[in-house]
Amino acid sequence: MIRCHFARLLGERKLKIADVARDTGINRGTLTRLYYETAERIEMDVLDKLCDYFGIDLPELLQRTTSSEPHEK
Repeated sequence: MIRCHFARLLGERKLKIADVARDTGINRGTLTRLYYETAERIEMDVLDKLCDYFGIDLPELLQRTTSSEPHEK
């Protein structure tokens, strides 16, 4: 299972989805799907923009876990 830490990153930085959408040009719907971890696919350029925006590497945004690990947000 792939975990997306977008919601945690927003919370840590006290940001809203609208802030990230405005600052990066990424579609708000795409960001909402990442926030709720309902995205079925993510464009590479979206991942690149988010990593640049937050100043992180990809493993800090996405993490592969075993399906038995509890869901954390």
